[in-house]
Amino acid sequence: MTLRLFDTDTRTMRDFAPLVPGRASVYLCGATVQGQPHIGHLRSGVAFDILRRWLQAHGNDVLFIRNVTDIDDKILNKAAEAGRPWWEWAATHERAFDEAYRTLGVLPPSAEPRATGHIGQMIELMHRLVDRGHAYASDGNVYFDVLSYPRYGELSGHRLDDVHQGESAGSGKRDPRDFTLWKAAKPGEPSWPSPWGAGRPGWHLECSAMAEYYLGAEFDIHCGGMDLIFPHHENEIAQSKAAGDGFARYWLHNGWVTMGGEKMSKSLGNVLSVPNVLKQVRAVELRFYLGSAHYRSKLEYSDKALHDAAASYQRIESFLLRVAERGGPVPAGAWTDAFADALDEDLAVPRALAEIHHVVHTGNKALEGGQAETARELAGQVRAMLAVFGVDPFDPHWFAPSDSGAASGALDVLVRAELDRRQQARADRDWATADAVRDRLQAAGIEVTDTPAGPEWSLGDVAGKAD
Repeated sequence: MTLRLFDTDTRTMRDFAPLVPGRASVYLCGATVQGQPHIGHLRSGVAFDILRRWLQAHGNDVLFIRNVTDIDDKILNKAAEAGRPWWEWAATHERAFDEAYRTLGVLPPSAEPRATGHIGQMIELMHRLVDRGHAYASDGNVYFDVLSYPRYGELSGHRLDDVHQGESAGSGKRDPRDFTLWKAAKPGEPSWPSPWGAGRPGWHLECSAMAEYYLGAEFDIHCGGMDLIFPHHENEIAQSKAAGDGFARYWLHNGWVTMGGEKMSKSLGNVLSVPNVLKQVRAVELRFYLGSAHYRSKLEYSDKALHDAAASYQRIESFLLRVAERGGPVPAGAWTDAFADALDEDLAVPRALAEIHHVVHTGNKALEGGQAETARELAGQVRAMLAVFGVDPFDPHWFAPSDSGAASGALDVLVRAELDRRQQARADRDWATADAVRDRLQAAGIEVTDTPAGPEWSLGDVAGKAD
């Protein structure tokens, strides 16, 4: 299999070949923790979690870094408006993002560095830029000299005459197109010491310094939302390459979640928080919805689209449950060639989902025709394909108390089928089979208690077994 990805920088489809064979390094721009997460924020997490899982399916050991921006003008302003310390405001919303990622089954990153924990690396990067003539200090600020980097604008396609950084005003800029690396300290704001005076880092500097620290001077893939192409990623490229780093070899950008054609954002007032959406659908169904479109396309939100996606997932889940009810646990098999071909072509999720539905349709026909073993084999294929999308209904993650609908659905059906098998074996005095069923359930972290009303089950150390 050859994975091909659309590289924003070259605007071409490129064969993916990791810098180090067998090891893929990925940096994803994470949250600026200024407020509660909405589903628009979570789309990149889901989209690039699918990328991560598919890279692993290709046999790669994936080093995946997702940062946290915990110092920023917006954080300071919102904390001040709420009358709360800036660090407490940031930590509160960082926890909310962590919970949202966890709820949607996004794999935890290899590391999740905070900007405030890497001031030393940022100062070192600025030193290199100043020494090379690409940055200058003025009035306690440090700016990047855009005209010193001839390739500026290549990622976004911006012409220098059209560049507007959109950052808060600073003093001493030689050119309004220059962007801020270090902001001089202001009364009442947090600051750190530096050779150019006390201050705090600019947004763009943070990611370059953290990406280099964790992934090296050159790494494989840099991901983020399409809204970050300019100025954030354009500026990351400029400062990192001007400092002598190779930086990212591939650039991937996901489309927005929109409402009425507008990007979902707090300023538009059309925010849908994760807890609110989870009042309508289960967590696994929300993840299925967020991951159902091609990652580069916009995802237009509506209640109908959300519920249609949930119904689509339930049809797939229903097939797996019917197979489990009739024949017991369904082991995961191997995905189909058509599924692999779709994902290898720039993660063509809609094509891959069409293949899943095709296999489900064939499996349902096999069930109706009494071909239990064929249906079981096809169900194993479906499980393998759903696992790449992170929505296998038998994945222990979806049995968590926060997703009680899944716990009382897929898991209950599966366990009850095994308990019925055990009860029948005991009635037949087939103690070996009865004990084997009990042992399988215990190995899966499921505790069985025999009561006068019949056997009852509960979750034991499922999280530990999942790893």
